Amino acid sequence: MQRIEPRPEAQTSPAQGYSNGAEQQNGRGQAPVPTGFASTGANPHTQSFEEIYGVPENFLEIEVIDPQTHQPTASPSSRYTTYLIRLSTNIPAFKLRRSEVRRRYSDFEVFRDLLERESARVSIPPLPGKVYLNRFDDAVIEERRRGLERFLRIVAGHPLLQTGSRVLGGFVQDPAWDKNLW
Repeated sequence: MQRIEPRPEAQTSPAQGYSNGAEQQNGRGQAPVPTGFASTGANPHTQSFEEIYGVPENFLEIEVIDPQTHQPTASPSSRYTTYLIRLSTNIPAFKLRRSEVRRRYSDFEVFRDLLERESARVSIPPLPGKVYLNRFDDAVIEERRRGLERFLRIVAGHPLLQTGSRVLGGFVQDPAWDKNLW
């Protein structure tokens, strides 16, 4: 059997990019960490501009924005609010790289129920609670919008749901998605 000897550590001065050289003098035997360098374990390296500023391998940006309150009839009970879901991604599980769809809170409720039924291995986070008083107040709508965005970021970012859910892609990307067809 051949024995492999460890490589001797190179001595490096602070002028070569290390923070202050104190790591070499602290007696812990640890190699100094270079300042401004990326490190993925024991092999520090300088990142290229493509690594720093390029498009990441996989990205998913999802926003719930632009709440709009609608009143289709003269009846006050017919009022509802819709939210714009804007998605931008390069993850292959999603059919479109960019999409925008409008959804009501009741759509989110059906969507969450469908997710729970189809994915027993994944814990689906709760939606923001139902509001019965002042539900069309701007502060209440904004709080709900933030809660719906937080919910969607968790759900859409989950790798098991991205690859295993039949309902996720349609809900966040298909303008013709209908809660009554599920």
